[in-house]
Amino acid sequence: MTAARSIEPQQAFAELGRIRLGETELAGVLARVAELAKISIDGVAEASVTLVGDHGAHTAAFTGELAQVLDEFQYDVERGPCLDAATAGSTFVIPDTDAEPRWADYAKRAAAAGVCSSMAVGLPVQEAVTGALNLYAVRKDAFDDDAIIAAQTFAGYAAVALANAHSYDSTATLARQMRDAMEHRAVIEQAKGIVMAQRRCTADEAFTLLSRTSQDSNRKLRDVAADLVRRASQR
Repeated sequence: MTAARSIEPQQAFAELGRIRLGETELAGVLARVAELAKISIDGVAEASVTLVGDHGAHTAAFTGELAQVLDEFQYDVERGPCLDAATAGSTFVIPDTDAEPRWADYAKRAAAAGVCSSMAVGLPVQEAVTGALNLYAVRKDAFDDDAIIAAQTFAGYAAVALANAHSYDSTATLARQMRDAMEHRAVIEQAKGIVMAQRRCTADEAFTLLSRTSQDSNRKLRDVAADLVRRASQR
């Protein structure tokens, strides 16, 4: 692990702004945020991104196992700087894990893992999702005032990129669901037409027959309909 900065923070900010939605999935954006934080902020040995939503907290991206392990320890004990940063949207710096009174359990675990100082910066991602940028260092007092300002500025750019990516991902998912629903409805309508022709029944009666077949066979209605349409086309 290295704590040496390899690019200037301004380069990282610019790269975050150049991320093209539609060409990069949300997971890719998250991974790039963690990587850019590691190589652009002084003192960082490993970095990760925590996301907190309706289903709790999880590490969405990390640069090394050390970051993931310490993140997950905080989730397990339900206490730690990354969770508080995500909740409060604030920045929490631990200069020395051997002398940290606020999160004693986490600090003890971090020190045992070789992390001597850390920083967590809140990330407002989306209304229902918050997060934190987690930075881990292998020396004490790794984050001076300049590093803290750089991390907070980086987090601001990252939050915009993540919010846009999250919104794009949600919109794309909704579009796929709507397209799938329309395709399934079209198949079901075709199957109803086949049943109506075969049984000389009404549309409602045809739908009831398809639904009954779905229940009896423990298969989804759209699968029953697709199978019927496929067999009819083969004949």
